[in-house]
Amino acid sequence: MKQTLVILGGGESGVGAAILAKKEGYNVVLMDEGSLKEGYRNELKKAGVDFMEGRVEEARLLAADEVVKSPGIPEKNNWVKMLRKAGIPVISEVELAYRHKGDSKIIAITGSNGKSTTTSLTYHICKHAGLDCALVGNIGYSFARQVAEDPKPLYVAEISSFQLDDIVTFRADVAVLLNISEDHLDRYEYQFEKYINSKFRITMAQTSSDYFIYNLDDEVITGYMKRNPVHSIQLPMSMKQKVSQGGYIQNDELHIKTGAEEQSMSVYDFALKGKHNQYNTMAASIAGATMDIRKNKIREAVQSFENLEHRMEPVATVRGVDFINDSKATNVNSTWYALESMAKPTILILGGVDKGNDYALLDELVQEKVKAVVCMGTDSSKIHAYFDGKVKLVDTASAEAAVQAAFSLASPGDVVLLSPACASFDLFKNYEDRGKQFKEAVKNL
Repeated sequence: MKQTLVILGGGESGVGAAILAKKEGYNVVLMDEGSLKEGYRNELKKAGVDFMEGRVEEARLLAADEVVKSPGIPEKNNWVKMLRKAGIPVISEVELAYRHKGDSKIIAITGSNGKSTTTSLTYHICKHAGLDCALVGNIGYSFARQVAEDPKPLYVAEISSFQLDDIVTFRADVAVLLNISEDHLDRYEYQFEKYINSKFRITMAQTSSDYFIYNLDDEVITGYMKRNPVHSIQLPMSMKQKVSQGGYIQNDELHIKTGAEEQSMSVYDFALKGKHNQYNTMAASIAGATMDIRKNKIREAVQSFENLEHRMEPVATVRGVDFINDSKATNVNSTWYALESMAKPTILILGGVDKGNDYALLDELVQEKVKAVVCMGTDSSKIHAYFDGKVKLVDTASAEAAVQAAFSLASPGDVVLLSPACASFDLFKNYEDRGKQFKEAVKNL
């Protein structure tokens, strides 16, 4: 008998899972309560996948042997509750991909901040060294789709906590944990410990021959590791102390060792600037070293890497005012990192859908570096409650209005930084849409 697989959610991960499941001979149906994008609809038809949109059929859902759930669907969703009650296994798309990847290796990267940058840089290092690999996961191209359509011997995967929540056997040959700060707490019943546990699931199935690269300077990570042993080969990274295996930065030199051979390079050679990016670069370089990539190849790749769109992306300089698009900063910690790297007086554009933010984290940097805060969102009451009386505040309800307000507050030599610390769904489709509208508004000045 063919196994019946129901896929809940018809976004990139759901459609990728459906294509792979069909190819692997499952009896598969995809269901989405909303409407599917035209491109996805056509792909499902072409692959011969049965799908329904605008509804979920309860009887068919509960007849599934297993359900692949989109990472965007929370535990409190009624269908998920029903599946849990019925005892039907729920897995994530990365779990399905893992089961069908064959002998391929996986470098899996997670963390509250810097995931996309580190994953892209790790992929760039591997590609530059001539490895046949693919960039997959939370970064925009589903792991399952890649396995179905163009399998590779190595996958470099960005994995979110939502994807890790529903893994069962998924095992990373190299797991990277960059940092853990309070994020997405609305999905974890506002319990930080649950979110921490979710992140550490990346090490869950690792064996004594796998690698775990982690941030030794992150007290949340080291605190968890004192209470819960990790069984893989540990490769810590630090800016505060020397380590015998892993990586550390001292006197502006990065030192890496993942075996007998040590390599070093100057942080001034890094294409990515800012202290947080030194951690990201260190993590990617250590991951490259575990793949036996020669040190000159790692150095060349680190020097030639180009930053991602919407992540500390320089947009333009208008009459002496620099504009930077950091729309991907959807939590307070990301914004903290962005502000920390600012060397000029800053007009900060903040706001959107708040995920339980604590703005106290930004207090010191705002007082030190920020001339004014431009709120961009439908509800900025929490930003006002925190910053009123500490810094000049202006309310706006579009990217265009925010850019104009920020420009009018700036003087030549200042920076206008879009680093919202919030999700974008009140005014925009997603953070990419927010970043694009911001860039468009800057061009129109």
